[in-house]
Amino acid sequence: MQELEKLLSQISDLVWGYPMLILLFGTHIFLTFKLRFIQRFTGKAIKLSLKRSKEGTGDVSQFGALTTALAATIGTGNIVGVSTAVAAGGPGAVLWMWLTGVFGIATKYSEALLSVKYRVKTKEGFMAGGPMYVLERGLKMKWLGVVFAALTAVTAFGIGNMVQANSISTMVESNFHIPVWVSGILMTILTAVVIIGGIKSIASVCEMLVPFMAIFYVLGCITLLIINASTVPATFMLILKSAFTGHAMIGGFLGAGFKEAIRYGVARGLFSNESGLGSAPIVAAAAQTKNPTRQALVSSTGTFWDTVVVCAMTGLVVVNSGEWMKGLRGGELTSSAFADIPVLGPIVLTVGLLTFVFSTILGWSYYGEKAAEYLFGSRVIKPYRWLWVLAVMLGSVLSLPIVWSFADIANALMAIPNLVSLIALSGVIVAETRKYLWHNQLDLPSEEEVEKMEIPQTK
Repeated sequence: MQELEKLLSQISDLVWGYPMLILLFGTHIFLTFKLRFIQRFTGKAIKLSLKRSKEGTGDVSQFGALTTALAATIGTGNIVGVSTAVAAGGPGAVLWMWLTGVFGIATKYSEALLSVKYRVKTKEGFMAGGPMYVLERGLKMKWLGVVFAALTAVTAFGIGNMVQANSISTMVESNFHIPVWVSGILMTILTAVVIIGGIKSIASVCEMLVPFMAIFYVLGCITLLIINASTVPATFMLILKSAFTGHAMIGGFLGAGFKEAIRYGVARGLFSNESGLGSAPIVAAAAQTKNPTRQALVSSTGTFWDTVVVCAMTGLVVVNSGEWMKGLRGGELTSSAFADIPVLGPIVLTVGLLTFVFSTILGWSYYGEKAAEYLFGSRVIKPYRWLWVLAVMLGSVLSLPIVWSFADIANALMAIPNLVSLIALSGVIVAETRKYLWHNQLDLPSEEEVEKMEIPQTK
C-alpha cells in the first residue's frame, strides 16, 4: 500500500506540474483578452447574483446555482491549501494565488456560458448540462464527453466526499475528543436528509449555509487582522516583494524562490477556485436564467468570492501571524496561525472548516450525480445518492491518503477535455457575450426562452 501511495503521489505531482499549470493559467489569460477583460463586469455580476426570482426555465434560481457551486468550491483548499502554498512558496504565493483568481473569472464565466447554451432537458423535466454536453453538442465529440463524465463521477467520491468527511471527523476528534464514528453517523444523516431531495433541496440548504459560512469566516479573519493591525502594512509589502523576488531563509523556514512562489500560488489558486476544471458549470446549467450570458456572469462571481476574497483573507492571516517562519506546513501551520488569538482564532478556524467541508460534500454530490446520469441515464440517480451517503460514513472512519492522491489525479485530468471545449468554442463564447452583454441586452431572452425552452430531450 505504501508503494502504491508513493506511485500515485508521483503521478499526481506529474499531472499537476508546470504543463498543466501553464495550460490552465494560459487559458485564463487567453479568455480574459478574448472577452475584453470580462472581470470589469464583476460588480454587475454580483448584483445579478443576489436576485432569487425565477427568470427563465430551470430547476433552481441563479442564486441557488451560485451558492451550490460555491458550496462545492469553498473547502479545505481555502484554509489548509493556502497555508500549504505559503509554506512551500513563501508569502509571495498569496499574490499569485490572488491573480489566479482574478484571471480565472474569465474561465469560470466561459464554461458556465457554454453549459447553459448546450444544456438539455431530460425526459423527467430536469435540466442537465456541463462540459460533457458541451463536448457532445457543441464540438460533436461525445466520446470526449464520456471521458469527462467518467472522470467526474469517480473523482467526486474522492475529492468531494470521502476525504472531506475524513477531514471533518479527524478534526472533531482532535479538538473535541469525539470518536470519528460518532461524527461520521451525524454527518451521514445530515447528508442523506439534504441530497435525497435532489438539486432543489441541495440549493435551498446552500442558499442559507454558504452566505453564513463565508461571512462568518471573512469577518473572523478581518477581526484577527485588526487585532494585529500594527503588522498588516508590513505583511502587504512582504507579500508583494516576495512574489517577484522570492524569500530568503528565516528561522525554520526553508526559503522559497521566485519560481516556487509562482508555482505554489498558481497551483493552489487553481485547485481552490476550480476555474477550468469543469465542475461548477454542471450546476450552472440548472439555473433559471433568461440567457446563457446572464448566468455566466453570476457563475463568474464564484471565483471572485472563493479566491479573490476568502483565500486572500486566509493568506493575510497566515503571513501576518509570522508562524510560517517556524517551518510549519499545511494544517499544522493553519492551526498555529489562528491559535495566536486565544478563543476567537480556533473558533473561526473550526467553524470555517466544518461548514466549508460539509458544503463541499453537498455540492459535489450533484456534480457526480449528473455525470453518472450522463453515462447511465436517470435510473442511476437514486442508487448514486445512496452510495454517496454510504461513502460519507466510510470516509469518516478510514484514513484515505491513496483516495486523495487518486482523486487529485482524476481532478487534473478532468480539466483537459473541458479546456479543449473552451478554446475550440471561444468564438461562440464571444458571440454570445457580444449579443447580450456588449450590446447591453442582458434582459433579452434567448431563442430557447422565446420558444418556451423546447430543449431536445436526452435519450
